[in-house]
Amino acid sequence: MRALLLVLLLTLANSAAGESVHRLSIEGSIGPATAQYVADGIEDARDDSAVAVLLSIDTPGGLDSAMRDIVQVILDSPVPVLGYVAPSGARAASAGTYILYATHWAAMAPGTNLGAATPVQVGPGGGSEGSAEDDASTMERKRINDAVAYIRSLAELRGRNADWAERAVRESVSLSARRALADNVINQVAAEPRAVLAAVDGRRLMDSADAAPLEVAERRIEERPPEWSDEFLAVITHPNVAYILLLVGLYGLIFELANPGAIVPGVIGGTSLLLGLFAIQLLPVNYAGLALIVLGVAFMVGEALVPSFGALGVGGVLAFGLGSVLLFDMQGPGYELSLLLVAGVTAASLVIFMGTGWLALRAFRRRGVAGRAHMQGLTGTVTATQPQLRVWVEGERWRAVCDQPLAVGDRVRVKAVNGLTVTVEPTEQIPGRGTQ
Repeated sequence: MRALLLVLLLTLANSAAGESVHRLSIEGSIGPATAQYVADGIEDARDDSAVAVLLSIDTPGGLDSAMRDIVQVILDSPVPVLGYVAPSGARAASAGTYILYATHWAAMAPGTNLGAATPVQVGPGGGSEGSAEDDASTMERKRINDAVAYIRSLAELRGRNADWAERAVRESVSLSARRALADNVINQVAAEPRAVLAAVDGRRLMDSADAAPLEVAERRIEERPPEWSDEFLAVITHPNVAYILLLVGLYGLIFELANPGAIVPGVIGGTSLLLGLFAIQLLPVNYAGLALIVLGVAFMVGEALVPSFGALGVGGVLAFGLGSVLLFDMQGPGYELSLLLVAGVTAASLVIFMGTGWLALRAFRRRGVAGRAHMQGLTGTVTATQPQLRVWVEGERWRAVCDQPLAVGDRVRVKAVNGLTVTVEPTEQIPGRGTQ
């Protein structure tokens, strides 16, 4: 009886899931975490037999690679994806325009806009003059032409205005919701999600020949917000956060190597370094910058293991700073590495290692505090001259030799130590005494 009841409940749950529309939301800059969230959401919609996916969009853009991953997932989706720029005041700029063009149905809320889809090169690049400048211009044209071909193919696939899509890439133009509808850039202006479902009800949006008309007008809209793992991934894959994780990891390990047994810096450093490396492998990386960072790390670790009075440390910091500037390539809006952060960290690291080098040099020049090196240069007093010259130095009586005659009470300075005998000299020339 219980087994039958369980099967009945599971059947009802699956039936309810199959009658719903899953709503996903893209908010903020588009990155690897966003792409993973959308891919998982569409896969869940397929597994739950959802009727459609309503994709809400409000983004200034983001990474080109993440945008292409999302577009590919939408094109391969077994369920129709309804793009909806909302709420009022939202935008589908840059990468968001490509995603909206890829959806099976494109709608916008009143007071929203889309466009400005020109690919942006935020990382270092280009040249100052001559052939370097020509090469930079050539690369820029290649990127723009590739983006134009990509968005035109999406527009032609969905039967929307391909000419305006090209202008959005070449001229960075934008459109309001009403103008977008008039120019056949979108399919609908809708004030609420339910209006989007009503507009597509009875339509065949999928390309397959056996696709049935949608019956979504009365379907339940089921919110599918990002899970904690998606939100955590979104945080650590921001270039600034990934960079800070790398720094914490590196300095934690360096401190652990310099002070074996501290444990806590090693644990925090190792964990942060692994998280930072995981985040970096999800982002577009310039391998020359990564190589410079690795070289800088090697120098800094070398400074911790083999003191070089700061030379390795300073060189490592400079290499690490230069590598940081070059590390991330082809970033989009909201995914820039802060140059102020890089400059501040590099300057602070440089001060730390220069200070460490100065302290090491000062310690090297300091007089020894134990053994024979400690005795040299100390002053004392003659306590006896017969039968053996004796001097009192730092609380102890020593046998002594001197090339000048001395008297009890004279002040002397230690020149050398030979076993238990010290060689001394008067601290000042004593008048009336010749050489012994």
